[in-house]
Amino acid sequence: MNRIVEFLLTRRSVTAKRMLNNAVSDVNLNLIIKTGLRVPDHGGLKPWKIIIIKNERKKIFDENIIYKEFIRNFPDASKEDIDLEKNRFQRAGAVIAVLSSTVDHPRISKWEQYLSAGAVCTNILYAAQSFGYAAQWITEWYAYNRRIIKALGGKQKDRVAGFIYIGKVKEQPKERRRPEIDEIVSYY
Repeated sequence: MNRIVEFLLTRRSVTAKRMLNNAVSDVNLNLIIKTGLRVPDHGGLKPWKIIIIKNERKKIFDENIIYKEFIRNFPDASKEDIDLEKNRFQRAGAVIAVLSSTVDHPRISKWEQYLSAGAVCTNILYAAQSFGYAAQWITEWYAYNRRIIKALGGKQKDRVAGFIYIGKVKEQPKERRRPEIDEIVSYY
């Protein structure tokens, strides 16, 4: 079997809760980003931005931005939830934020540009996993928070396509039920 297909058929995301925050080498990180950029990009518009958050910047972002926004938006949160948000990015060795940053174009719809940003997330996720890292693509409450998007350098029109958490595998995830081809695929 083709090695790429075999990898894709067996790869699994490791949740951020189940990864160790070991550092991601700069060499691997650069290759992961390069791979992320090798996506369909109709018209070469590059309708995305990539922000890497690593080292001490994870703690700074957690405490000064995510935590403050969480408290502002969820004043009745439990201590457990507050502790999670105060350390959210620190669960990973690196977090890569992918912003969808659409461009006005007469022939290339914003929908195609959003899909291209999603493809960047997928490539980054798969590239990280191909190096043996634990990786997960996440969009939770903070992906939709305008102040957090602004803190990432995003403009008013920008949206978070995903946060890709990359770390070390703490424990291999169990296989989950996958869709059966007959349930999803039909022929015209």
